Amino acid sequence: MDVKQLRYFIALSEERHYGRAADRLHITQPPLTRSIQALEKSLETRLFERNSKGVALTPAGYVLLEKARTIVSMTQDAAEQTRLAGKGFLGRLDVGIFSSGIFNVIPQLLGEFHQARPGVKISLHSMSKAEQLAALREKRIDIGFNRLVPKEPDIAVEWVRREPYIVAIYEDHPLAKKSVIHLADLDSVPMILYPNTPMYGLMQLVSDAFRHEGVSLNIEQAVDDVMTAMALVACRFGICITTESAANVNPQGVVYRPLLSLELQDIELSCLYRKSDDSPVLMAFLKLLRQRRRSLSV
Repeated sequence: MDVKQLRYFIALSEERHYGRAADRLHITQPPLTRSIQALEKSLETRLFERNSKGVALTPAGYVLLEKARTIVSMTQDAAEQTRLAGKGFLGRLDVGIFSSGIFNVIPQLLGEFHQARPGVKISLHSMSKAEQLAALREKRIDIGFNRLVPKEPDIAVEWVRREPYIVAIYEDHPLAKKSVIHLADLDSVPMILYPNTPMYGLMQLVSDAFRHEGVSLNIEQAVDDVMTAMALVACRFGICITTESAANVNPQGVVYRPLLSLELQDIELSCLYRKSDDSPVLMAFLKLLRQRRRSLSV
Protein backbone atom coordinates (compact mmCIF):
# COMPACT_ATOMS: atom_id res chain seq x y z
CA MET A 1 0.00 0.00 0.00
CA ASP A 2 1.47 3.36 -1.04
CA VAL A 3 0.27 6.96 -1.18
CA LYS A 4 -0.52 6.76 -4.90
CA GLN A 5 -2.81 3.78 -4.32
CA LEU A 6 -4.51 5.66 -1.48
CA ARG A 7 -5.12 8.69 -3.70
CA TYR A 8 -6.68 6.45 -6.34
CA PHE A 9 -8.76 4.74 -3.65
CA ILE A 10 -10.02 8.08 -2.26
CA ALA A 11 -10.99 9.31 -5.73
CA LEU A 12 -12.96 6.15 -6.46
CA SER A 13 -14.56 6.24 -2.98
CA GLU A 14 -15.77 9.80 -3.53
CA GLU A 15 -16.78 9.50 -7.19
CA ARG A 16 -18.21 5.96 -6.79
CA HIS A 17 -17.61 5.37 -10.48
CA TYR A 18 -14.45 4.17 -12.24
CA GLY A 19 -14.86 6.41 -15.26
CA ARG A 20 -15.44 9.61 -13.23
CA ALA A 21 -12.62 8.73 -10.83
CA ALA A 22 -10.23 8.13 -13.76
CA ASP A 23 -11.18 11.49 -15.29
CA ARG A 24 -10.58 13.21 -11.95
CA LEU A 25 -7.15 11.61 -11.69
CA HIS A 26 -6.34 12.42 -15.34
CA ILE A 27 -5.65 8.75 -16.13
CA THR A 28 -7.38 6.04 -18.11
CA GLN A 29 -9.59 3.51 -16.38
CA PRO A 30 -7.35 0.39 -16.66
CA PRO A 31 -4.52 1.76 -14.42
CA LEU A 32 -7.13 2.73 -11.82
CA THR A 33 -8.68 -0.72 -11.91
CA ARG A 34 -5.28 -2.42 -11.55
CA SER A 35 -4.34 -0.14 -8.63
CA ILE A 36 -7.55 -0.90 -6.72
CA GLN A 37 -7.19 -4.64 -7.37
CA ALA A 38 -3.60 -4.55 -6.12
CA LEU A 39 -4.67 -2.64 -3.03
CA GLU A 40 -7.43 -5.15 -2.25
CA LYS A 41 -5.01 -8.03 -2.79
CA SER A 42 -2.42 -6.54 -0.42
CA LEU A 43 -5.08 -5.96 2.26
CA GLU A 44 -6.72 -9.34 1.61
CA THR A 45 -10.18 -7.79 1.63
CA ARG A 46 -12.70 -6.26 -0.74
CA LEU A 47 -13.00 -2.49 -0.59
CA PHE A 48 -15.75 -1.96 -3.20
CA GLU A 49 -18.87 -3.70 -4.41
CA ARG A 50 -20.22 -3.03 -7.89
CA ASN A 51 -23.81 -1.84 -8.35
CA SER A 52 -25.95 -0.43 -11.14
CA LYS A 53 -24.58 3.09 -10.60
CA GLY A 54 -20.93 2.17 -10.24
CA VAL A 55 -19.35 1.04 -6.98
CA ALA A 56 -20.04 1.32 -3.26
CA LEU A 57 -17.68 1.01 -0.32
CA THR A 58 -17.69 -2.14 1.77
CA PRO A 59 -17.49 -1.79 5.59
CA ALA A 60 -13.74 -2.39 5.28
CA GLY A 61 -13.61 0.31 2.61
CA TYR A 62 -15.22 2.86 4.93
CA VAL A 63 -12.57 2.15 7.56
CA LEU A 64 -9.76 2.59 5.04
CA LEU A 65 -11.26 5.79 3.63
CA GLU A 66 -11.02 7.56 6.99
CA LYS A 67 -7.42 6.44 7.47
CA ALA A 68 -6.44 7.11 3.86
CA ARG A 69 -7.63 10.72 4.00
CA THR A 70 -5.54 11.29 7.14
CA ILE A 71 -2.46 9.65 5.62
CA VAL A 72 -2.68 11.59 2.35
CA SER A 73 -3.27 14.86 4.20
CA MET A 74 -0.27 14.21 6.45
CA THR A 75 1.85 13.34 3.43
CA GLN A 76 0.87 16.55 1.65
CA ASP A 77 1.54 18.55 4.80
CA ALA A 78 4.94 16.91 5.28
CA ALA A 79 5.88 17.67 1.68
CA GLU A 80 4.82 21.32 2.02
CA GLN A 81 6.61 21.76 5.34
CA THR A 82 9.73 20.23 3.86
CA ARG A 83 9.61 22.57 0.87
CA LEU A 84 9.19 25.58 3.16
CA ALA A 85 12.07 24.45 5.37
CA GLY A 86 14.25 23.95 2.32
CA LYS A 87 13.58 27.55 1.29
CA GLY A 88 14.22 28.95 4.77
CA PHE A 89 10.59 29.71 5.64
CA LEU A 90 10.49 27.20 8.47
CA GLY A 91 13.08 26.42 11.10
CA ARG A 92 14.98 28.18 13.84
CA LEU A 93 17.51 31.01 14.08
CA ASP A 94 19.53 31.24 17.29
CA VAL A 95 21.13 34.68 17.59
CA GLY A 96 23.92 35.78 19.91
CA ILE A 97 23.69 39.42 20.96
CA PHE A 98 25.55 41.74 23.33
CA SER A 99 24.32 44.47 25.66
CA SER A 100 23.97 47.61 23.50
CA GLY A 101 23.56 45.49 20.38
CA ILE A 102 19.91 44.94 21.19
CA PHE A 103 19.18 48.59 20.47
CA ASN A 104 18.21 49.91 17.05
CA VAL A 105 19.73 47.95 14.16
CA ILE A 106 19.62 44.32 15.29
CA PRO A 107 15.96 44.38 16.41
CA GLN A 108 15.04 46.09 13.12
CA LEU A 109 16.69 43.31 11.11
CA LEU A 110 15.21 40.53 13.23
CA GLY A 111 11.80 42.17 13.17
CA GLU A 112 11.80 42.45 9.40
CA PHE A 113 12.97 38.85 9.06
CA HIS A 114 10.20 37.71 11.43
CA GLN A 115 7.57 39.55 9.41
CA ALA A 116 8.79 37.97 6.17
CA ARG A 117 9.25 34.48 7.63
CA PRO A 118 6.96 34.01 10.65
CA GLY A 119 7.52 30.25 10.49
CA VAL A 120 11.12 30.72 11.66
CA LYS A 121 11.51 30.71 15.45
CA ILE A 122 14.03 33.40 16.48
CA SER A 123 15.75 32.92 19.83
CA LEU A 124 18.05 35.55 21.32
CA HIS A 125 20.98 34.73 23.57
CA SER A 126 22.90 37.41 25.48
CA MET A 127 26.59 36.56 25.14
CA SER A 128 30.01 38.13 25.23
CA LYS A 129 32.20 37.99 22.13
CA ALA A 130 34.14 34.99 23.41
CA GLU A 131 30.90 33.23 24.33
CA GLN A 132 29.50 33.85 20.85
CA LEU A 133 32.56 32.35 19.18
CA ALA A 134 32.35 29.28 21.43
CA ALA A 135 28.59 28.95 20.87
CA LEU A 136 29.02 29.12 17.09
CA ARG A 137 31.58 26.33 17.14
CA GLU A 138 29.35 24.25 19.39
CA LYS A 139 26.34 24.99 17.14
CA ARG A 140 24.36 26.53 19.97
CA ILE A 141 23.80 29.69 17.92
CA ASP A 142 23.62 30.25 14.16
CA ILE A 143 24.75 33.87 14.03
CA GLY A 144 26.15 36.45 16.41
CA PHE A 145 26.44 40.23 16.46
CA ASN A 146 29.42 42.00 17.95
CA ARG A 147 32.21 44.52 17.41
CA LEU A 148 35.95 44.18 16.86
CA VAL A 149 35.64 40.48 16.04
CA PRO A 150 39.03 38.77 15.63
CA LYS A 151 39.85 36.83 12.48
CA GLU A 152 39.20 33.11 12.90
CA PRO A 153 39.73 30.43 10.22
CA ASP A 154 36.29 28.86 10.67
CA ILE A 155 34.23 31.99 11.34
CA ALA A 156 32.94 34.40 8.72
CA VAL A 157 32.57 38.06 9.70
CA GLU A 158 30.49 40.62 7.78
CA TRP A 159 29.95 44.24 8.65
CA VAL A 160 26.42 45.37 9.37
CA ARG A 161 26.66 49.03 10.29
CA ARG A 162 29.22 51.69 11.10
CA GLU A 163 28.34 54.15 13.83
CA PRO A 164 30.13 57.08 15.45
CA TYR A 165 31.36 57.34 19.01
CA ILE A 166 29.60 59.53 21.53
CA VAL A 167 30.30 60.56 25.11
CA ALA A 168 27.81 59.94 27.90
CA ILE A 169 27.99 62.72 30.52
CA TYR A 170 25.95 63.46 33.62
CA GLU A 171 24.04 66.64 32.95
CA ASP A 172 25.72 68.92 35.51
CA HIS A 173 29.26 67.94 34.51
CA PRO A 174 31.20 70.92 33.09
CA LEU A 175 31.71 69.10 29.77
CA ALA A 176 27.94 68.80 29.33
CA LYS A 177 27.95 72.45 28.28
CA LYS A 178 30.03 71.65 25.20
CA SER A 179 28.28 70.68 21.96
CA VAL A 180 31.17 68.44 20.89
CA ILE A 181 33.72 66.62 23.04
CA HIS A 182 37.35 66.29 21.90
CA LEU A 183 39.36 63.40 23.26
CA ALA A 184 41.77 65.95 24.77
CA ASP A 185 38.85 67.28 26.86
CA LEU A 186 38.87 63.95 28.70
CA ASP A 187 42.43 64.26 29.98
CA SER A 188 42.46 62.92 33.59
CA VAL A 189 38.64 63.01 33.73
CA PRO A 190 37.20 60.01 35.69
CA MET A 191 36.06 57.53 33.05
CA ILE A 192 33.74 54.52 33.01
CA LEU A 193 34.99 51.86 30.56
CA TYR A 194 33.31 48.72 29.28
CA PRO A 195 33.23 45.82 28.56
CA ASN A 196 35.76 44.58 31.08
CA THR A 197 36.74 41.32 29.35
CA PRO A 198 40.08 39.78 28.38
CA MET A 199 39.24 39.75 24.66
CA TYR A 200 40.08 42.93 22.78
CA GLY A 201 37.06 45.19 22.60
CA LEU A 202 35.76 48.71 23.15
CA MET A 203 37.51 49.11 26.50
CA GLN A 204 40.91 48.26 25.04
CA LEU A 205 40.23 50.36 21.94
CA VAL A 206 39.44 53.44 24.03
CA SER A 207 42.54 52.86 26.18
CA ASP A 208 44.69 52.64 23.03
CA ALA A 209 43.21 55.86 21.66
CA PHE A 210 44.06 57.77 24.82
CA ARG A 211 47.63 56.47 24.69
CA HIS A 212 48.12 57.17 20.97
CA GLU A 213 46.76 60.71 21.25
CA GLY A 214 48.78 61.46 24.39
CA VAL A 215 45.74 61.93 26.64
CA SER A 216 45.89 60.80 30.26
CA LEU A 217 43.29 58.12 30.97
CA ASN A 218 41.76 58.03 34.45
CA ILE A 219 39.74 54.82 34.81
CA GLU A 220 37.24 55.25 37.64
CA GLN A 221 35.32 52.03 36.92
CA ALA A 222 35.65 49.15 34.46
CA VAL A 223 32.32 47.31 34.09
CA ASP A 224 30.86 44.48 32.08
CA ASP A 225 28.16 46.16 29.98
CA VAL A 226 26.73 49.41 28.70
CA MET A 227 23.70 49.36 31.01
CA THR A 228 25.93 49.33 34.09
CA ALA A 229 28.19 51.97 32.55
CA MET A 230 25.28 54.35 31.89
CA ALA A 231 23.92 53.78 35.39
CA LEU A 232 27.29 54.76 36.85
CA VAL A 233 27.39 57.87 34.66
CA ALA A 234 23.94 58.82 35.94
CA CYS A 235 25.26 58.39 39.49
CA ARG A 236 28.17 60.77 38.69
CA PHE A 237 30.96 58.21 39.00
CA GLY A 238 32.42 59.51 35.74
CA ILE A 239 31.70 59.80 32.04
CA CYS A 240 31.84 57.17 29.33
CA ILE A 241 32.84 56.85 25.69
CA THR A 242 30.28 54.66 23.97
CA THR A 243 28.63 54.21 20.57
CA GLU A 244 25.68 55.96 18.96
CA SER A 245 23.27 53.06 19.53
CA ALA A 246 23.89 53.26 23.29
CA ALA A 247 22.07 56.60 23.30
CA ASN A 248 18.91 54.48 23.36
CA VAL A 249 19.85 53.75 26.97
CA ASN A 250 18.51 56.97 28.37
CA PRO A 251 18.82 57.09 32.17
CA GLN A 252 17.67 60.27 33.83
CA GLY A 253 20.37 62.88 34.15
CA VAL A 254 22.59 61.59 31.31
CA VAL A 255 23.25 63.56 28.12
CA TYR A 256 25.16 62.49 25.02
CA ARG A 257 27.64 64.49 22.96
CA PRO A 258 29.51 63.65 19.71
CA LEU A 259 33.19 62.72 20.13
CA LEU A 260 35.98 64.11 17.96
CA SER A 261 39.08 61.93 17.95
CA LEU A 262 41.76 60.95 15.45
CA GLU A 263 41.63 57.35 16.67
CA LEU A 264 37.94 56.96 17.49
CA GLN A 265 35.99 58.01 14.41
CA ASP A 266 33.51 55.21 13.93
CA ILE A 267 33.12 51.58 14.95
CA GLU A 268 31.82 48.64 12.98
CA LEU A 269 29.01 46.37 14.09
CA SER A 270 29.54 42.92 12.56
CA CYS A 271 27.74 39.64 12.29
CA LEU A 272 29.62 36.37 12.64
CA TYR A 273 28.65 32.85 11.61
CA ARG A 274 30.19 29.50 10.73
CA LYS A 275 31.74 29.45 7.27
CA SER A 276 30.53 25.87 6.84
CA ASP A 277 26.88 26.70 7.64
CA ASP A 278 24.72 26.85 4.51
CA SER A 279 21.35 26.36 6.20
CA PRO A 280 18.45 27.92 4.27
CA VAL A 281 17.32 30.00 7.27
CA LEU A 282 20.78 31.51 7.80
CA MET A 283 21.22 32.16 4.07
CA ALA A 284 17.85 33.92 3.96
CA PHE A 285 18.76 36.11 6.92
CA LEU A 286 22.15 37.01 5.45
CA LYS A 287 20.43 37.93 2.17
CA LEU A 288 18.16 40.34 4.03
CA LEU A 289 21.09 41.78 5.97
CA ARG A 290 23.10 42.41 2.79
CA GLN A 291 20.11 44.05 1.13
CA ARG A 292 19.61 46.38 4.09
CA ARG A 293 23.28 47.03 4.87
CA ARG A 294 23.63 50.21 2.81
CA SER A 295 20.65 51.87 4.49
CA LEU A 296 21.97 50.84 7.93
CA SER A 297 25.46 52.26 7.45
CA VAL A 298 26.34 55.69 8.73
